[in-house]
Amino acid sequence: MANPRIPYRFSNDGPALKASPQGAIMVHLVVNVEHWQFESSMPRTIITPPHGKETVPDVPNFSWADYGMRAGLPRIMRAIQDRGLPASTSFNAGVITAYPQAAQAMHDAGWEFIGHGVHQKSLNHNQGESEESLIASSLDMIASLTGQRPKGWLSPGLRETLNTPELLKKQGVEYVFDWVVDDVPSWMQTRNGPLLALPYNLEINDSIIYAIEKHTSDEMYERLARTLALFEREAVTHPRVLAIGLHPHLMGVPHRFASFERMLDLLMKSPQVCFMNGSQIADWYTAQVPAPAAP
Repeated sequence: MANPRIPYRFSNDGPALKASPQGAIMVHLVVNVEHWQFESSMPRTIITPPHGKETVPDVPNFSWADYGMRAGLPRIMRAIQDRGLPASTSFNAGVITAYPQAAQAMHDAGWEFIGHGVHQKSLNHNQGESEESLIASSLDMIASLTGQRPKGWLSPGLRETLNTPELLKKQGVEYVFDWVVDDVPSWMQTRNGPLLALPYNLEINDSIIYAIEKHTSDEMYERLARTLALFEREAVTHPRVLAIGLHPHLMGVPHRFASFERMLDLLMKSPQVCFMNGSQIADWYTAQVPAPAAP
C-alpha cells in the first residue's frame, strides 16, 4: 500500500457525507503560535547570516518571530474576533511561560488549543527527552492553562517519527492534522487503534506561500479565492473542509494584513461556508462515520 496509515481511495468514493446544517464548506482557521528558543538555532530564517555562518543567538531571525507574537498575533485575533468567528491555535506549550499574555488571550477568546509540541522543534530532532514524554508534557502543560488536554495534534513542521501516531493515540489524542491527504477527514490505522486525520493545508498556508515560496502579499488571497470557487461547485454533492494555516509573523505583518481581512470577508460572503474548529469538524465526521473496529 502506498500510504501505510490511510487506505487509498478516490476522495469522493468514501462514505457518503451529509453537509453540516451550517454549511457544506467547513472553514478551519488554524493560527500556529510558536516558541522559538532564543538560545537555539532558529527553525526558519528570513535573513541569511554573513558569510553563510549561522550564529546563536540569531537576533534578526528570532526578532522576526518575536514581532509576530507582539504585533501580528493581536492583529489576527482582533480580525477574527471582530467578525465573531471561531478559530484554533496550533500551540507550542512553551508559549505559556514565554508569552503568557498571548496564551491567556487565546484561551479567553475561546479558541481550541491543538497540541504542537513544547518548542518549535520537530519531534525527531528533540534531544534528551523521549518523544512520548515530550507529547505528554505538551498536552499536560496546555491542560494546566485551559483545564483540559487537547483532543487534536499538529506536529511541529508536520514532521512525525514512525511511532508518532501510536504515541498520540496512547496519550488520548483523537485527531491529527499532519496527514494532508484529502479535503475530508479519514480514519488512520495505528497499532493502538484508529486515529482521525483531519484536513490541514500546505497550499493555503502562509508559511509555504511567504516564507518558503516567497510570493507577493496577495498570493494567499488569490489561492483561497480559486479554491473556494471550486469547493462551491464540489460541495453541492460532497462536503469539503477548508483549513487555513496562519502564523503571526507572516500573515500578521502590515503589508499582508489587508489580504487576510479580505480572505475572511470573502469566506463570510459565501452561503455555503461555515466556520468550525477542529473538535466540531471531528464531531461532524464521526457522527456519520464512526471509528472502525480494531482488526
